[in-house]
Amino acid sequence: MKIAIMQPYFLPYIGYFQLIKAVDKFVLYDDVNYINKGWINRNNLLVNGKAFLFTVPLKDASQNKLINQIELSDDPKWRPKLLQTVGQSYKKAPYFAQVYPIVERILHNTSPRVADLIFGSIQEIMQYLAITTDLVRSSAVYGNEQLKAQDRIIDICRQENAKLYINPIGGQQLYNHLAFDAEKITLRFIKTNPLVYRQFQNEYVPFLSVLDVLMFNSVAEVNALLDLYELVA
Repeated sequence: MKIAIMQPYFLPYIGYFQLIKAVDKFVLYDDVNYINKGWINRNNLLVNGKAFLFTVPLKDASQNKLINQIELSDDPKWRPKLLQTVGQSYKKAPYFAQVYPIVERILHNTSPRVADLIFGSIQEIMQYLAITTDLVRSSAVYGNEQLKAQDRIIDICRQENAKLYINPIGGQQLYNHLAFDAEKITLRFIKTNPLVYRQFQNEYVPFLSVLDVLMFNSVAEVNALLDLYELVA
């Protein structure tokens, strides 16, 4: 069993989906504290050849609340506004006709909670790309909220009988290999290899939302990009 555990991010960059595809089970870590100005409710799209930061508005968001407790704004305008931005920015992209309906379905989610919006969005994109990884929420399964940080990650791996835990490369300083070794769990970090794809006639703008990748690449091409990584110790 290969497992990864990540906080839920809305329409994240391609590395997030590389991690999802690389494992057997992907755990959305939704019962930890919300982080202000993180990537839970925002990302970048390509607008007029440049990165444009969009934000999903939230209601009473606080770092004193868990992610799965955070509610979306009651303002009815943000969904059509985001759809309009996507439509205007990507209407001439080669795979707009296939991908725009996915965005519509994602934004038609009527749940008041941002965690539900994100869970549904990841499911939609996984289905489009035929990724079969098992997607679960930490809040629904493990019952180990009393544990913190690395101890909680190891406990989730133990409960799943995982032999390999994969984390983004940016987290190398967060984990102790010896602690994982003691549980007979191999710890590895995913490192995205350089990748470039055509974005209209513009100079390539990296690290945008996965929506950008989907708009400019076929399903087969996206899956090839998802395999451009290496696992490092």
